Amino acid sequence: MNYYVNELKALKKSNRYRTREIVDYSLKDFASNDYLGLASNKELHILTCKELSLNPVHSPKASLLVSGYHQIHKDFEATLCEVNGFEDAVVLGSGFNANIALIESLVRKGDTLFMDEKFHASGVLASNLNELHVEFFKHNDSDELKRLLQASDAKRKIVAVEGIYSMDGDLMDEKIFAICDEEDAILIVDEAHSSGVVGENLMGVYDLFDIKIKPNYIKMGTLGKAYGSFGAYILASSHIVEYLTNRAKPIIYATSLSLYDTLLAHNSLKYILQNKREFKEKIIARQRIVKEILHVDTPSLVVPIIIGDNKKVIDIRDELRNEGYIIGAIRQPTVESAILRIIARIDDDISVFQELCERVKRLLDESI
Repeated sequence: MNYYVNELKALKKSNRYRTREIVDYSLKDFASNDYLGLASNKELHILTCKELSLNPVHSPKASLLVSGYHQIHKDFEATLCEVNGFEDAVVLGSGFNANIALIESLVRKGDTLFMDEKFHASGVLASNLNELHVEFFKHNDSDELKRLLQASDAKRKIVAVEGIYSMDGDLMDEKIFAICDEEDAILIVDEAHSSGVVGENLMGVYDLFDIKIKPNYIKMGTLGKAYGSFGAYILASSHIVEYLTNRAKPIIYATSLSLYDTLLAHNSLKYILQNKREFKEKIIARQRIVKEILHVDTPSLVVPIIIGDNKKVIDIRDELRNEGYIIGAIRQPTVESAILRIIARIDDDISVFQELCERVKRLLDESI
């Protein structure tokens, strides 16, 4: 029985239908979130395999709380705390699960969650669980957030923002840190797209804005983007991490993070710190090309180009694919209006990226 045939027809008619496609390694990748190109760094892979082979097991085998917590996890968490300035950390399966863990467990009866309207879908899903009291504020509107916090009589106030927004590529408003301090609000910053990309040490927006870490601050970061691995971590005070390990379902009821992915991410973190100057120079060079050719001023490596037409955005993507490039064609409900999403990854020769930007500009000019 084709139970959802009408829904699938509607998706196809609106040009919102999606398919899985095997990765074509012959294409030049400007669609993935592998910002620093570490997912293809063979030295890191070989080093990780060599180190892991010395361990008695290569799989965690259980949840963090039932014999699945290994020294490999603990060592990585300790390094994360050291370089980011937080008291404690916990690693888990993905950024999606990390946001579910944070929001579903931290927001209790009598609390209010204040979420940026462009926060990741994982957070929006979590906000719909357990009949949580949620108030969305306009994207990056710190003034509206302040008014909402001041008018709230919630037992606890929890704010959720992204360091760099995954589709728009823009930075969070730095004033949100001070506002949360003034209003005694817990602040969750999703650094999935900012960790490894911005900051003096490429550690994200806490690093970029030189924020002194306080007990009400939480940082979530992913390992499947700039770190070239898989998984996620949560950084917070020891008190909050203790609470999460006792209440957060994705921590309690899931097998702990793969030992290979944890160790690879740890090696990637050290590699990023060792090569931060070179990485920053490459990031700046690509941002300059984006501004000069596409007239997009991005503080990140996410380059959004508004198209506004689902068919047109797919046509442009497919045309570029035929020419050997892969970029993102992002449609509803991920974004309000269809966009091309180009990732200015730094592992390819910069001339290749410049050629892509020039080709995109020509296609845009032709479509006017």
